[in-house]
Amino acid sequence: MSTRRARGVRGAVPTRALGLGLGFLADRLLGDPQRFHPVAGFGRVAGALEQRTWAPSRRRGAAYALVLVGGTTGLGALAERSTRGRPVAHVVVTAVATWSVLGGTSLDREGRAVAALLDADRLPEARQRLTHLVGRDTTALTSDEVARAVVESVAENTSDAVVAPLVLGAVAGVPGLVGYRAANTLDAMVGHRSERHVAFGWASARLDDLLNLPGSRLSALLAAACGPDPRGALRAWRRDAGGHPSPNAGPVEASFAGALGLRLGGTNTYGDRVEHRPVMGSGRALAAADVSPALALARRVDLAAAVLAAAWALARRRPAGARHDR
Repeated sequence: MSTRRARGVRGAVPTRALGLGLGFLADRLLGDPQRFHPVAGFGRVAGALEQRTWAPSRRRGAAYALVLVGGTTGLGALAERSTRGRPVAHVVVTAVATWSVLGGTSLDREGRAVAALLDADRLPEARQRLTHLVGRDTTALTSDEVARAVVESVAENTSDAVVAPLVLGAVAGVPGLVGYRAANTLDAMVGHRSERHVAFGWASARLDDLLNLPGSRLSALLAAACGPDPRGALRAWRRDAGGHPSPNAGPVEASFAGALGLRLGGTNTYGDRVEHRPVMGSGRALAAADVSPALALARRVDLAAAVLAAAWALARRRPAGARHDR
């Protein structure tokens, strides 16, 4: 390596790491953008396209996912390329993309709102507010069942809405961030096992499973590392995660349960469908007071993931325009 190149490597601006960090900080301080949210706009486009292209066909659903996720990833790649060699612009684009795709603060806010209603013995209102977090039927849930639903949602969405996008952002930059969020949004829209989407949403659901794989495992590890009972978390993960219907939610929910000494799982109702989820963890059944410790653990996991993502991006950075010696 020449002296000039060595000097360039040392002086390279870590734009991806800075952008990820600033985007995470924006989510912590501001929450989701209140107006013109890119994810909401993507959802409207995806909904309109579904109405035009839907058919009970895996092939048609795969084409739908390819167009939307591929197109979004391509736009991210264009944004990344257009700011190459312009450090300030690249930091801003990465930060805005990170802020747009993260949902940790909104998740925390909703969880705290339900916990406050439970603490005030306002169960009907807590059930209604819970619908912001889960897709299950909440109308007949007891206070303890509402608390369980919050903790399960917080555990799963800590991975989906924070850790997984940070992982892909660290590895692939802006295309990884926006492509992941596109796939995750499609999974929420068409990936569930309703009669309408069992075939059409198959590709979207499988793509989301694949992209979430590294983030969910890191989330489970961080829950163990940041929780009060690391051994209990790892033990519950190893023993219980495989019984969950989701290959990615299972490790995270089990690790949260074991770390907090709780027991998750049970019967959930989704419209006309009833699911009997396996037990996660071997601790006590949840109560309303357990929501706050779960939220605190999620915040620690979020911060640890942001630090690791920035560190990974920093370790892999290369200076713009650097060339190998001939």
